[in-house]
Amino acid sequence: MTFEEKYRLIITVKEIKGNCPVFKVGDKIVVESPKIVVGKTDNICIHAFGCMLSMLAPLSYGISFKKLGLAKEEGETGFVQCLDPGKPYTEGGTVFFEIRRERM
Repeated sequence: MTFEEKYRLIITVKEIKGNCPVFKVGDKIVVESPKIVVGKTDNICIHAFGCMLSMLAPLSYGISFKKLGLAKEEGETGFVQCLDPGKPYTEGGTVFFEIRRERM
């Protein structure tokens, strides 16, 4: 692995527990580090994006999902979730995201 490799990240909403005012299942965020591809992105939530932001640059350059604690096995897919715990603590809900990467 070299850090000359670059990957596009496709972040997909897989599940919502509770109420999310921003996302629906299937929504996508596309990242070609350091930019968010606005034309291919359905929506962005600052709470959810803040939770995954520190992982996006390493993943964009090929760092292992497993080494970052985002997957059980080596591969090109990992998982994160938003920080909103949902009821009974908030009126919102937790959103689970799959991050998949593809070589650019």
